[in-house]
Amino acid sequence: MNSFVARLTTRNVALLGFLVALNIVVAKFLSFGIWSLRVSFTFVIVFFMALWFGPLLAGIAAGCADIVGTLIFGGIGGYFFGFTISAFIGAFVYGLFFYRKEVQLWRIIAAVLINVLLVDALLNTFWLMELYHASFWALFPTRIVKELLMIPVQILLLYFVGNNKTLRSLKNRI
Repeated sequence: MNSFVARLTTRNVALLGFLVALNIVVAKFLSFGIWSLRVSFTFVIVFFMALWFGPLLAGIAAGCADIVGTLIFGGIGGYFFGFTISAFIGAFVYGLFFYRKEVQLWRIIAAVLINVLLVDALLNTFWLMELYHASFWALFPTRIVKELLMIPVQILLLYFVGNNKTLRSLKNRI
C-alpha cells in the first residue's frame, strides 16, 4: 500500500487526470460505429495508464473515464455499470502485463487477446444483452468478427507505441 500512495504525487495525479480526459476525448470524437459495434482507439491511452501507473490505478482511472465520459456526453442507453467493470478489467489486464515490465511482443499479444476476446467480445456483449434485452447470440457473431479484425490492429499499434522511446519516456518529461 505504501508504494501505491507514493505514486499519488501531485504530478502523477495530474498526469493520470490528463490521461482520463484524453481517454474521454478519444472515446467521444475518435470512435465510430453503432450501439452494438464501436471501433475505438482508447486502448492506446489505457495502455499508457497501465504502463506508467500499474494495474490498480489504471483500472480505477479507466473506470473513472467511463463514468465521467458517460456523465458528460451521455451514451446510448445512459450509464451502465457493466461497461465500467469492463473498463477496469481491461486496464487491470494491461497493468499486469506491462507495469514495470519490458514491452515485448508476446506480452502485447497475450494482453490484447485477453482483452479483445474475454472483455470486449464476451463480457461487453453480455452487458449489451443485459442493457438492451437482446439475445447474446444475435449480438455475438457480428461483434466477434469486429473484435477478431481489431486484434492485429491493436497488436501493431501497441507494439509501435510501446517500443517508441519518446512515448515511453513521456511521463518523465511532462
